[in-house]
Amino acid sequence: MSDAVIAAKEPAKVELEEGKNYFFCTCGKSSKQPFCDGSHSGTDFTPHMFTAEKDGKAWLCQCKRTGKQPFCDGSHSKL
Repeated sequence: MSDAVIAAKEPAKVELEEGKNYFFCTCGKSSKQPFCDGSHSGTDFTPHMFTAEKDGKAWLCQCKRTGKQPFCDGSHSKL
């Protein structure tokens, strides 16, 4: 599998709703970062589905190198 495109070198601040399912972009090509828009079609990538555990703000990874997908773990600081 090839490396994902780095969409940005900073996390995206998003508002999540408890119990709602989200589809996080893993390929880096989505125009709706950090969420999937289907741009991975024809690649080895698939979106990462997650359910928000609580209402509120979250910082989602856009460099696609995090070890805590979909959340930012600071990996962008090493790029």
